[in-house]
Formats: sequence, C-alpha cells, structure tokens
Amino acid sequence: MNEKRRIIFYQDELNDEFSRAKIRPRTIDASYRYDRSRFLSFIIYRLIGKPLAFLYVKCKYGQKLIGAEKWKQLGKQGAYLYGNHTQADADPLIPNLIRYPGKVFTVCHPNNVSIPLVGGLMPYAGAIPLPDDMTAWRNFIGCIGKRIKEGSAVCIYPEAHIWPYYTGIRPFPDTSFSYPCRDNAPVFCFTNTYVSGKHGGRPRIITYLDGPFYPDASLPPKPRAKALRDKVYQTMTERARLSNTQYVQYIKKG
Repeated sequence: MNEKRRIIFYQDELNDEFSRAKIRPRTIDASYRYDRSRFLSFIIYRLIGKPLAFLYVKCKYGQKLIGAEKWKQLGKQGAYLYGNHTQADADPLIPNLIRYPGKVFTVCHPNNVSIPLVGGLMPYAGAIPLPDDMTAWRNFIGCIGKRIKEGSAVCIYPEAHIWPYYTGIRPFPDTSFSYPCRDNAPVFCFTNTYVSGKHGGRPRIITYLDGPFYPDASLPPKPRAKALRDKVYQTMTERARLSNTQYVQYIKKG
C-alpha cells in the first residue's frame, strides 16, 4: 500500500490483507528447526536486533510505551503477549521493546523467515513461524511451551493480517488463547494507538500495555480460552479509542 493513498476499501475484517510484501513463503514442515544456536541468537537479538529496533521505531514512529511497569509484577516468569497488527515493519520490533531485558519470541507467518538475505536471520532474532503440517505443528507447540518455561515472552498477533494504521481492533478468534490456557501462563496485551504527528505528517505510535490476565481454571478448556480472548479484546478495544487521528481510512465495500 502506498502511504499517500489514504482510503482502503475492505470486504472481510477477518481475512483481508493489506501488507505490501510479496514473498513466496517457504514450507514449514517436520524438517524445520525451531531451536537455534544460543550464541548466535545472543549476538543477533541482544547486540544487534534490540538496539536497532529501539532506534527504528523511535525515529520513524516516535513510539512511546505506557504501562511497562506492569510486566515487572511477573519477575522472570514467562507470559504470552497479544497485540494489534497495524505495521509490517514495526510490528516485529515493538514487542521486543515491551519486555526489557527479557527476550520476546514472536509467532509469525512463514513469509518472515522467507525474506531474501535476512529471512535466515529472523529465527535467531526470535521469529517462530507457523507450521504447515501436523508434524511441524507438534514441534511448534513444543517450542512455544519451552519458551514460556524458560521465562521468555511469546508474542502473537491474533488479528493475523496487517491493516496499516488501522485505529480499531478487528474481531479475532480465540484459537491462539488455548496456548496460555494449556500452559497456565499469564497474558498481557499491547495496543498500538495513533496520535497526531507534527505538521500533519505520519502519526506517532503510543503503545499501551495491559495485564496480567490469567486463564480461569474453573472453566472447561474451550470456554476458558474464549473468556481470556474476550478480556483481551475488550481491553484492546478500549485502548484503541485513545487514537486521535485517522491516517488511513478503511471503508467497507457495499
């Protein structure tokens, strides 16, 4: 999408995709290695990725985080992190600024690990691609469970599709909320809101962190995931109302 185009027409809030990236994704099957070298991960994530992420989102979007202190309640405990999906370039970076100094792994589309040249580095920077078959799915589930036990954060974008500068929260399913219910892990959510920039240019991103929320162990598995999803959705919807500008207008067809 050209940023000068300020109106986008959509048809399906659940499935329409407006990312500009045109990448042929690799297949994530049983041969895909989710575990990578800790040494290389330290170099790429800690020494290179995290400082560059901070500089990029601060310089381009003037990003500010509100509520970072809420994560300190957990200490070194692992947790799941859910956010709204509104920037192809910033969304892989902002979760890494929310939890400091702990590490954040981000569940992503296979496109992210298929980008020419840099795609091979993304797993070392915390990318966990979604699997394409059942064998890989077992490896994926084992990977995110391991990260939680290690005390890391696992970030998920439940809206799945990128809508640049969108200021609402699109409906999303409760599927991914079965993970924290299975692991009995706490959940945080972050909401990227958009406020007017200088001289009417690109808006700033103000990120709000909320939580922790916990699965209700008194409920059966499916209602438990739904209740957790509804709490996160309600919280993000309330935060989204703090946006005060509409850089891109979304209009439903028909």
